[in-house]
Amino acid sequence: HVQLVESGGDSVQAGGSLRLSCVASGITVSSYHMTWFRQAPAKERERVAGLARSGSTQYADSVKGRFTISKDNAKNILYLQMDSLQPEDTAMYYCAADRSAWWARATAMSYWGQGTQVTVS
Repeated sequence: HVQLVESGGDSVQAGGSLRLSCVASGITVSSYHMTWFRQAPAKERERVAGLARSGSTQYADSVKGRFTISKDNAKNILYLQMDSLQPEDTAMYYCAADRSAWWARATAMSYWGQGTQVTVS
């Protein structure tokens, strides 16, 4: 049984930082392509940051230089460090995993967490 559990979302002021965590069970993050997505009200779910099985990373243009994706293989946790947060970063953030889909659309991902809310004012 695969579970992805996100945490770390909060309400912060513009310019602030947050670190999101995604604890995985039933899979090992080192064996899957891991992706952070976000979805704002009335908008489509969009890719934010991806971490391939190889260790390669990919970021949406809107977060490059501000967000950093990483993982702790020993703890089986995926992270998203978010700095210089802006109001447009306000969204529900989800982590997702797939064995073969790398930097793919949301519909291609096999496993999802329940999300954690980030609000920037």
